[in-house]
Amino acid sequence: MSTGVERHANFPAPAAATMASEAKDTQARPGCCNPVKKPGPISLDHVLSALRETKEERDMRIRSLFSFFDSNNVGYLDYALIEKGLSAMQIPADYKFAKELLEVCDSNQDGRVDYQEFRKYMDDKELELYRIFQAIDVEHNGCIMPEELWDALVKSGIEIDDDELASFVEHVDKDNNGIITFEEWRDFLLLYPHEATIENIYRYWERVYLVDIGEHAVIPEGISKHVHATKYLIAGGVAGAASRTATAPLDRLKVILQVQTTQASIGPAVKNIWKEGGLLGFFRGIDLAAYEALKDMSRKYILHDGEPGPLVQLSCGTISGAVGATCVYPLQVVRTSHEKESRPRLADIWETTAAAAVDDDDDNR
Repeated sequence: MSTGVERHANFPAPAAATMASEAKDTQARPGCCNPVKKPGPISLDHVLSALRETKEERDMRIRSLFSFFDSNNVGYLDYALIEKGLSAMQIPADYKFAKELLEVCDSNQDGRVDYQEFRKYMDDKELELYRIFQAIDVEHNGCIMPEELWDALVKSGIEIDDDELASFVEHVDKDNNGIITFEEWRDFLLLYPHEATIENIYRYWERVYLVDIGEHAVIPEGISKHVHATKYLIAGGVAGAASRTATAPLDRLKVILQVQTTQASIGPAVKNIWKEGGLLGFFRGIDLAAYEALKDMSRKYILHDGEPGPLVQLSCGTISGAVGATCVYPLQVVRTSHEKESRPRLADIWETTAAAAVDDDDDNR
């Protein structure tokens, strides 16, 4: 997907279908809006018109996606293959729904998804997504404007400010033209196995947003109003404390080995750490060094050689934590940015699969 598989699913037509539709694309209205004027209840014909696809092109697109997941060419998908496919797209675990996707697709509950089951899921999901797309697109001009999305969120009881709305649109709007076409809307949500209500879509974006901005995420104001920021503070605090506690000994050992001027050896390094500080020696680092330095400064300049009480110790701990976070934050930003940029676009994966299928057909002829 495109940043959540890049930034979510980017599902263009396969290579052959893309060339066939180039002429039609040049006829698109400014801004790539594509209003559908077909009468009657919503059907797959409306979906095809909204996507400017023929039935053959859509068949090829769905078959290509199934083939991508069916990397072992066994003719069906199970949990392992779905998980493997989502991992190949580098979708973060926080919004990777492999188990749920299997359950929704597996209509006969045999633990496997054949092509017909997968195709039915795709049909049902695209119809569902088109219905809610039409409900948000109140002007029926074939695209969702930011103000229409904002109105739909507000009507669902979700408060969101301009910055958060811009971020929401940015995550869905692949060509960055400020509007959301149905193709972009579908690509964002196609592998989301839950019901596509506006609230569920918002919560999905919320998870994507918090993952994409990294470990030191700031909870958006609208999110905090809607879903109780306390839950995130508690969960983030517990998760951060647990992860840092679990990895601190390894980080400490890593630093010791990196700065050794002689040949690095794990055994002697572990013994030296234990000898110098016992168990607590494995948990020393930037935070602890800053904490001890601040306590010493408090004794010398504030308490005049007196021992710091609980309030002073709390202040020293708070400041040392800020110092540690400040030192680490630039590296976290670099790491997160690198991870986001390195996620492969499903567009490339999909087109490669389709091109390979075309080559195989040519060889068979």
